[in-house]
Amino acid sequence: MQYLLLIYEDERKMQGRDEQTRNQIFDEYRTFSESVREAGQFVAADALQPTSTATSVRVRDGKAITTDGPFAETKEQLGGFYLVEADDLDQAISIAARIPSARFGTIEVRPIWAFE
Repeated sequence: MQYLLLIYEDERKMQGRDEQTRNQIFDEYRTFSESVREAGQFVAADALQPTSTATSVRVRDGKAITTDGPFAETKEQLGGFYLVEADDLDQAISIAARIPSARFGTIEVRPIWAFE
């Protein structure tokens, strides 16, 4: 079964880290990504640009309305994701717990709804 692991973190804290700390975290991400690939669990992953680049779209009365910024103001922002294969929720949680940002943010684990 596939699970989407959504990575949430406070953008201000992330951007405020010194270069050495950022590089260390990026190295941890590379190591984590390689381990998921080697285990055959990797489907897709990517990082997102900051929420300042986001545009929200709503359609009301047949008209598209756009707003600069994310859908909602939150303490933590969606910064990236992994789409993984896991046997069950417990295994998906185990994978999510190894994502470096789990130490200072939140990883939301969501099963993919497979439509026939």
